[in-house]
Amino acid sequence: MSGNNLQSDAIHIRSASAKNGITTFLVGIVLAIFGIIFIVAFPPLFFLVGILFLSGSIIAFVMGYHKLREPKYSLEITKEAILYHHRKGKWRITWDNIQRVDVPKVHKGIAHVELEMVGFRLRDPDRFLDNISLRLITHLLTEQRPLVTQIIANDCDSGNCYGDEIIDDVNYKCVDGTLKTGVTAIFANRMRKLQQGLGYDIYLSVNDLDRDGSSFVRLLRECQESLLVQQR
Repeated sequence: MSGNNLQSDAIHIRSASAKNGITTFLVGIVLAIFGIIFIVAFPPLFFLVGILFLSGSIIAFVMGYHKLREPKYSLEITKEAILYHHRKGKWRITWDNIQRVDVPKVHKGIAHVELEMVGFRLRDPDRFLDNISLRLITHLLTEQRPLVTQIIANDCDSGNCYGDEIIDDVNYKCVDGTLKTGVTAIFANRMRKLQQGLGYDIYLSVNDLDRDGSSFVRLLRECQESLLVQQR
């Protein structure tokens, strides 16, 4: 999908993890039917086989339920901003607040390994705090724990291992002097910590995309170039 599409319409990205919700439910129904057949119509020897089918059906139902709960589109790219939609809430990043977007890399020995993420380096991280819902903040704080662990691992490899790095402060002072408290403050401090450790403020999992991280980064750069041409 070309960034030129941004000249007229928004670009919508559907999460790969949200696809096939109905299909997953149908698979659950089929597994449940087979399970009941094995339990009711076959000799007791096949009872455990029926239980396995029923267990698989439960897993399929749960997966289908979560898929169907996801928004139709995980991302909406407009001329003004990038909007992320999640069942827990949403966030918004305006184009003028994006300093850099790329796939974050971490050290693994002497090699650099790409994370299954897309990172956004913001010009004004404080402005982002007013464009994210509290429920989504709570979800992201849990989702991003492996990133914090990665920073700690990198520090330990370099000989600087601090046990309190995983603890986030409950107070945060913005550049303009505004004081943030609660989960917003915790998230703001987490953003700062991730920016210092990995180079980016906001992270988007490739599971929320319909393509790999590098392809999505290329799409965003095409959009940026298209917008710059329109502004000239």
